[in-house]
Amino acid sequence: MSSLDRILPFLRPIEDLLVDPTVTEVMVNAGGRRVFVERQGTVEAVPDRTLEVRNLTVAIKNIARACGDEISDMQPILDARLEDGSRVAAMFPPCSVDGPTLTVRKFTKRYALDDLVAVGTLTEDVAGFLRQAVADRQNILISGGTGTGKTTVLNALAETIPPEDRIVLIEETSEIRIDKPNLVRFEARRAQTPLGQEAPLPAVSIADLVRATLRHRPDRIIVGEVRGAEAFDLLQALNTGHLGSLTTIHANAAEQALTRLAHCVLAANVGLPHRSVREAIALAVHLVVHLARVGGRRVVTEVVAVRGYEQQGDRFLVEPRPTVPPLRGWDRQHEPGNNPAVRESGSGKWRAAPNQGPGEAMTPAPIPRFACIDRRQTIVSEALDAAPVACAESRPDGASQGGAGCSGRQIPANGTGVP
Repeated sequence: MSSLDRILPFLRPIEDLLVDPTVTEVMVNAGGRRVFVERQGTVEAVPDRTLEVRNLTVAIKNIARACGDEISDMQPILDARLEDGSRVAAMFPPCSVDGPTLTVRKFTKRYALDDLVAVGTLTEDVAGFLRQAVADRQNILISGGTGTGKTTVLNALAETIPPEDRIVLIEETSEIRIDKPNLVRFEARRAQTPLGQEAPLPAVSIADLVRATLRHRPDRIIVGEVRGAEAFDLLQALNTGHLGSLTTIHANAAEQALTRLAHCVLAANVGLPHRSVREAIALAVHLVVHLARVGGRRVVTEVVAVRGYEQQGDRFLVEPRPTVPPLRGWDRQHEPGNNPAVRESGSGKWRAAPNQGPGEAMTPAPIPRFACIDRRQTIVSEALDAAPVACAESRPDGASQGGAGCSGRQIPANGTGVP
């Protein structure tokens, strides 16, 4: 019996959608009055398809029991998994205002890095760079919004880990599928209400599991998602010899992923100063890979190397890597050979980069190593092949004019930070 076969008997009205290989997610809203599916990254309504409220309620309860879980008025939230990694989420009234809600995210296939290159999620160069980063035991933070492919990319990167490494995988709900000989899987548990005369079961959090993991001699630690106080325990592990670890976090950009990770650490209430937390993150995280939906596709939009933290300016020092050209306002005037441009922080606008004066050599000047990323100001170039562009407060010849935005550091116009 397949994983879907376990729940299909309870969802006959939408059985065809669940078995459709082109459908990756099925969403039942408003007590069964609205049905939506996701195909190829696009959500679309299914017309003339409804479920009776009573039948949907009974189906959700039966699905919960089939998954070894429970949903009721006392416990109105269901977050269950099937054996293949598919997720079943449901919500009962009164928390779900318009009636029972059901979402089934299907586990379609496991992608390798080469598969992600084939579908356009990342380029061959980025895939090779990330593969080498895993081999070099760099700690990688994967960020993005819901449904952007964070777990898919994490799974693909984890498959490149050498088989001799001992891996401890920690998840809130188990969905990552890794085929490695020395793999230990831990799953969190929410508090469970007692049944009959049984004693209630206390919750086991991600933070509890991360602390326990250190007693199991891991070579690498993989945390499915960081979203709270467990970030402090993970940061401690990453800064005490557990290199080559992977995790994901929800964020809108690579820069915000680092800031949000700092906020998660502060949520642990351990009394660390804000700047000490950011410095520890700069020491622990080597790479940030950010994904987003672009034109209905899940695409790697940013890859940045974290090179340090500057306390005086309260900013991370990062080295952006080239990803995929047609992203974030890209047009032909920014292509190699055309006028370079620099995006100004906060405005979202592009300004022309300074042109070389008459008689100047056409050979680009040396490219500086770092770019500045800051909560207050970000000036990042996104042209792939252009003359170096100084920081907004610097002259084109590289001499600082005393601006505070980047502390006199130049930002290369090709956005790579690599000579």
